[in-house]
Amino acid sequence: MTFGAFKVPKPVNEPIKGYAPGSPERTSLKAKLDELSSADIEVPLIIGGREVRTGNLGDMRVPHEHGHILGRYHKAGPEEIEQAIEAARESWAEWSAMPWHARMSVFLRMAELLAGPWRDTVNAATMLAQSKNAFQAEVDSACELIDFWRFNPWYAQAIYGEQPPYSLDGAWNFVEQRPLEGFIFAVTPFNFTSIAGNLPTSPAMMGNTLIWKPASSAVFSAYYLMKLFEEAGLPPGVINFVPGSGASVGNPVLANPELAGIHFTGSTATFQSMWKTIGTNIHGYNTYPRIVGETGGKDFVFAHASADVPALAVALVRGAFEYQGQKCSAASRAYIPESIWPALREAVFGMLDEIKMGPVTDFTNFVNAVIDKAAFESIREFIEFTKSAADGEIIYGGKCDDSVGYYIEPTVIKADNPHFRTMEEEIFGPVLTIYVYKDADYEDTLRLCDTTSPYALTGAVFANDRGAIQIAYEALRFAAGNFYINDKPTGAVVGQQPFGGGRASGTNDKAGSYINLLKWVSPRTVKENFIPPKDYKYPFLES
Repeated sequence: MTFGAFKVPKPVNEPIKGYAPGSPERTSLKAKLDELSSADIEVPLIIGGREVRTGNLGDMRVPHEHGHILGRYHKAGPEEIEQAIEAARESWAEWSAMPWHARMSVFLRMAELLAGPWRDTVNAATMLAQSKNAFQAEVDSACELIDFWRFNPWYAQAIYGEQPPYSLDGAWNFVEQRPLEGFIFAVTPFNFTSIAGNLPTSPAMMGNTLIWKPASSAVFSAYYLMKLFEEAGLPPGVINFVPGSGASVGNPVLANPELAGIHFTGSTATFQSMWKTIGTNIHGYNTYPRIVGETGGKDFVFAHASADVPALAVALVRGAFEYQGQKCSAASRAYIPESIWPALREAVFGMLDEIKMGPVTDFTNFVNAVIDKAAFESIREFIEFTKSAADGEIIYGGKCDDSVGYYIEPTVIKADNPHFRTMEEEIFGPVLTIYVYKDADYEDTLRLCDTTSPYALTGAVFANDRGAIQIAYEALRFAAGNFYINDKPTGAVVGQQPFGGGRASGTNDKAGSYINLLKWVSPRTVKENFIPPKDYKYPFLES
């Protein structure tokens, strides 16, 4: 699709680097890890292109060695939020009027910078501050974010090019996609740097200006993203970087009449609180704010007796324990028929026996530390609860140690009760709960899976019997926004599986697709009549 001489290149997914021993990318990344480990930086707010220091400081710690501080960051308060809103307001007039192709060039350049000279920096920052191993960082903070910045301009081009298909003789109809009036508030999580990069930039592509609050435990990588934005040519004030506490940042933002939208990924409780506040304040806003949120999940793997056991075992190990189960899509509950349970148990335990746990700087470690002290204590509480429960037992792992880093072993729980606490509640850690059902109860257990959790983000079914797959496909139609057949429920790829879920998992506005971008524009329909009528009378009025 072309507009004049401008055309966004058709994107392809960024290739994943392997970081194998002796490879140049491994050597380069290790050098960057050493460099950033000793940097001891001070991160300011960035408002309207200016660095702002408040003196209210927070630590940026290494989860696998929590005594190691990477630096400190300044926290925003209500005064700085007002400055950020003013900066967003001032930049809106020029940015919102900029031709779409000029805006897109900024984000396409971001993709090239991240694919090239910034790749090691953002990956290493993500590894050190968010406890991701080299592969998990590569697929997140490099490949997925590069894909967002290549595919979203492609989708935006299609949105701008979509026009009414029909006009009457003597008239012309067209649609103008305008940015929203006001500013967008982007609130991003610790677990994906790609989400931290996408949530502020996707509304900005469509001509909006933003206030961006990154998670406190991910400020380190977020700051480097902000510097990348600046190098790519993003004008000052389009995205304003304001780390800080939820109340200090969120309260003045939600109270401001110019709030035009929320782009959120985080906890269900926080999102529901924000929505409630917006509802309470709705009479005071200049426009109805758009609300887009992805909040979490209790993601399932459901196996039929015909499932390929080795493939199912790999899906459970990778789906549940990659990135310590801290993906909102991580496999957290599994339904296994009793006929294949003994073989599956042996296969899963065999893999877990081989897995190493330790710091991200040792590339042989599959499992690393969880993000921080609060997460460690929350996950440990679930494990301690299970140890004394009558209807559930830990059958693998369960050890927790925060003496040096926040380490929790991959843990497998077998629940005798399908409504056992760890089958229903989100844990956000390396804990997988398995319920073994009678083979004959396949359809009844599918209904159980559908109704057990309030979430509906991701889920997977494993079966070789096509009829069984189809039964699960229909029974679990609303149980997951991203549904996988004979694959783990994690690892959605931009351009292939637009991501999002329903029910308590969010608004399902599908990051990485045109669906999400449509939330950040307000269309204006225009009809131009070239030959307007000169007489009010219609033919039926004739006698």
